Amino acid sequence: MAVDYLVIVVYLAGMLAMGWWGMRRAKSKSEFLVAGRRLGPAMYSGTMAAIVLGGASTIGGVGLGYQYGLSGAWMVFTIGLGLLALSVFFSARIARLKVYTVSEMLDLRYGGRAGVISGLVMWAYTLMLAVTSTIAYATIFDVLFDMNRTLAIVLGGSIVVAYSTLGGMWSITLTDMVQFVVKTIGVLLLLLPIAVVKAGGFAEMKAQLPTEYFDPLGIGGETIFTYVLIYTFGMLIGQDIWQRVFTARSDRTARWGGTVAGTYCLAYAVAGAVIGTAAKVLYPKLASPDDAFATIVKDELPMGVRGLVLAAALAAVMSTSSGALIACATVANNDIWARLRGVVRPEGEQHDEVKGNRAFILLMGLAVIGTAIALNDVVQALTVAYNLLVGGLLVPILGGLLWKRGTAQGALAAVAVGGLAVIGLMAAYGILANEPVYYGLLASLAAYVVVSLATRPTDAAVLAAWRERLAGRGPAPDSTSESVSEQIPAAQ
Repeated sequence: MAVDYLVIVVYLAGMLAMGWWGMRRAKSKSEFLVAGRRLGPAMYSGTMAAIVLGGASTIGGVGLGYQYGLSGAWMVFTIGLGLLALSVFFSARIARLKVYTVSEMLDLRYGGRAGVISGLVMWAYTLMLAVTSTIAYATIFDVLFDMNRTLAIVLGGSIVVAYSTLGGMWSITLTDMVQFVVKTIGVLLLLLPIAVVKAGGFAEMKAQLPTEYFDPLGIGGETIFTYVLIYTFGMLIGQDIWQRVFTARSDRTARWGGTVAGTYCLAYAVAGAVIGTAAKVLYPKLASPDDAFATIVKDELPMGVRGLVLAAALAAVMSTSSGALIACATVANNDIWARLRGVVRPEGEQHDEVKGNRAFILLMGLAVIGTAIALNDVVQALTVAYNLLVGGLLVPILGGLLWKRGTAQGALAAVAVGGLAVIGLMAAYGILANEPVYYGLLASLAAYVVVSLATRPTDAAVLAAWRERLAGRGPAPDSTSESVSEQIPAAQ
């Protein structure tokens, strides 16, 4: 394993070096949080795919393939569908808003009264999203080094927190591009064909496994429908995803770059399910489906290749962890802490804002490590995150984009009712039950419509300003910092 360890160490050292370089480039709030809004199509596509396809999509996706066969692809497949829908229908308008957080968008649309409550829900979502990656990181370290699970989480989580604290969006973008390439080579071009060959080919896999392993709907229609609700719709409204949309240099970049990334996700979904199915043939009695990825890599791949594929797994985990942590810190600092303190920072204090966000990344990272120790399942943690997101925020966000009669009171009611309903139903039915997101979403929709119709319509001046921003004609909140960014050529 010495050569494999060397590959991994060199990879991690390279990530940290690029993170340090990117950190020195981020000199303003805009540069630190959204890469100066200057990413071109190639870099935008790669980084968007990297943030979406993290530890849960890689470790959890292979685990679902191990447990259900080819239909295990549905979780990651619905993520890809959501990214495609976001890119085609909403990304251009989102990019034109020139904001930093989803809560800022809600304030613009409804008149400045939805930020803290929606920020709390988004904070919980981004925190749990980071937790899934930390659990997946621990799974890799556990199988590699035969390490105690808690120690593996602390070690893996510490690496994630250290890297994320170093980098703003510039360093995350640079490292994500490398991670995208490593992940493509390691998982799609190397592990996928090797796993199928080691399992004896598709004919042997079909002979060894029950027929339901090759049924595209074998995981169950209700489960697929639930995946669509929480993952496809979740992609439309997540702070981690929107923060990447904000980095696009133009409407066209956001639309077409995101479409390419979404298509890539669909292929990645199928690959993960096939790898998991092959692992079931090779290791029919693993203690946990989430061990399938690291086990097949450790036992079946040749020296050197094994290190590259494990580096690909680390790439998947690191990209999502860093993206989720910066999103979590952005929400905590800008939507919750600053609003509770009543602080409005002038443009001249942007260096201090960079430092503040770095401090919040460190604090959130410690919370992530503690939560990851308490949870055992990456899919379980991801389900908690998306249940909160979809149940609490889907209705007021899409309602704000699509229904002009929606009001601030209706949005607040939707967030509160939907979020509390999801939490209560998860406690009653279980985290992985389908009922929490079903009934939570219905409760949120009912509250939004009823309260909006029962209250005065949104002020005409607020709606007019909103339409101007959607059209790209309104003033950007970071116009001063953007003038600094324009001195550096846009990233291609």
